[in-house]
Amino acid sequence: MRPTLAAIIAVLALAAGAAARADPVLMISIDGLRPADVLQAPQRGVHDPVLQALAREGAYASGVRDALPSVTYPNHTTLVTGVWPARHGIASNTTFDPLRQNAEGWYWYAPAIKVPTLWDAVHAAGGSSASLGWPVTVDAPAIDYDIPEYWRARTTDDQALVHALTTPGLSEAVQAQTHVTLADVAPTTPEADEAKARAAAAIYALKHPTFFTLHLSSLDHEQHLFGPGSAEAHAALTRIDTAVGGLIAAARAAEPNLVVVIVSDHGFAPVTSDINLGAAFVQAGLIRLDAEGKPVSWDAAPWISGGSAAVVLARPQDPALRATVAALLNDLAADPASGVGQVIGRDQIKALGGAPDADFFVDAKIGYEFAGKLRGPLVTAGSQKGTHGYFPAHPEMRATLIIDGPHLAAHGALGEVDMRDIAPTVAELLGVKLPSADGEPLF
Repeated sequence: MRPTLAAIIAVLALAAGAAARADPVLMISIDGLRPADVLQAPQRGVHDPVLQALAREGAYASGVRDALPSVTYPNHTTLVTGVWPARHGIASNTTFDPLRQNAEGWYWYAPAIKVPTLWDAVHAAGGSSASLGWPVTVDAPAIDYDIPEYWRARTTDDQALVHALTTPGLSEAVQAQTHVTLADVAPTTPEADEAKARAAAAIYALKHPTFFTLHLSSLDHEQHLFGPGSAEAHAALTRIDTAVGGLIAAARAAEPNLVVVIVSDHGFAPVTSDINLGAAFVQAGLIRLDAEGKPVSWDAAPWISGGSAAVVLARPQDPALRATVAALLNDLAADPASGVGQVIGRDQIKALGGAPDADFFVDAKIGYEFAGKLRGPLVTAGSQKGTHGYFPAHPEMRATLIIDGPHLAAHGALGEVDMRDIAPTVAELLGVKLPSADGEPLF
């Protein structure tokens, strides 16, 4: 029997509704989460049953190829824009500061992002956004309920400063429901991540945001201190897993159609040695110090990001300076004892989407990281036991992606994915447009 016109219209209406479906999204970044710590958890002795269940019931990547450099702030910005640092403008964790005048200032401020974000897209579509501890969110007008990540002195005064930068009334409303204060969520500890999860649950109950971004940082901290795969890192991940489970239950009680997106910004590698690259530049006369060892002038300087370092020339059009720096870096890479693995120039940096201001980029060998001493030996004992920041080609730098929701269009393994594809995928889930992204939706 041929279908009636009314039946055809009904089917088309249902199809149109399905195509236009929009669900709220909770995107949780577990800083430094390696994909195998979920996908191969039993073999690794990791206890994270909540994350394992999300992967089993939803869709997951075997690994996510991240940005150059593979550090927190550039990658978190790629996660919400779908473009590499060369386009979004967040080139490292810290700003380039060769004379060390900015007291190790980070890229905290949202106006530094040069392209539209998912928060902007949600705002333009009439939805609301919340964010807790996500990098580069100070002064983000598209975030309706914002507790940004920010610090300066690492003292109690920082809480007063963060309070001034938080959406008015938000911290008080959260504290009234949960007794969680800004001081509770400030540290990079498992306790702080647990407090963040409770605060996020309260924000869902109070505000019902369309899109929520949450950054949990204690796993990264423990892996820096004790190394990836350490008992301390595993213990932190187990506590995060429990906290995430509680948050998801509370958020889905408020928003039954909620899609949960678990991401990380990078992987991790063990470290035994520091490379004091700046000391080599001082010895070559490219950085000049005063009697107290502080830099006073420079011709070329490294911009350190853990396992890699950009190198910036004060006079990029000076061929003699460029040749001098190239010779220095190539000599270091040729010396097996230096720990320097690879040096690339402007064309390769551009192809990888790295900082446009960088004239060279230097990759350390796994097991080494770049450090900031300007005097003394080139290579010293490692100041920490784990790091990231290496060139994204290293498999150790692969990040995590898990997506789970009641109406998800894809399930199971997605293979290895490009981090630029995550923001367009989240936009599709939210039913909003992000045409500036270089990536494509994964499903």
